[in-house]
Amino acid sequence: MIIDMYTGAVQDYYPDDVAHCYGCGRLNEHGHQIKTIWEGDETLTRFTPKDYHTAIPGFVYGGLIASLIDCHGTGTAALAAYRAEKREHYSKPAFRFVTASLQVDYLKPTPLGVKLELRGKVIEIKGKKVITEITVSANGEITARGKVVAIQMPESFKLNNKS
Repeated sequence: MIIDMYTGAVQDYYPDDVAHCYGCGRLNEHGHQIKTIWEGDETLTRFTPKDYHTAIPGFVYGGLIASLIDCHGTGTAALAAYRAEKREHYSKPAFRFVTASLQVDYLKPTPLGVKLELRGKVIEIKGKKVITEITVSANGEITARGKVVAIQMPESFKLNNKS
């Protein structure tokens, strides 16, 4: 997995009380633990599906693709929010986004046994909402495309704010 060797991925800096997501939480030992970084004006995540991520022999389960698009989209939203405020992604207070809407288009079967590349583009930032477009590629071919509408995580979601 490529990450900025100096500063790490945005998920590396999610506060502990909101770092348990199955897709992107660094504290979920059973999850995907994806890592999202900037590469120019796009975001990048690389992920290699395991054999158990199968739909039919040789191809990735569509739910995994949706999960990767979802979490790469919220990671992209967080990075976009930092960039909009001209802040580093490890600065405080931390940005954490959740999904308000997820649209996934499966363009062709995604093969198992290869590293997937997810690329994100920021379409719109409006207040606490960020819209991103995510592509999933295998062997250089786009196999899925998604749109994520992410909103800044409400304070009520954070464990240290619950009564």
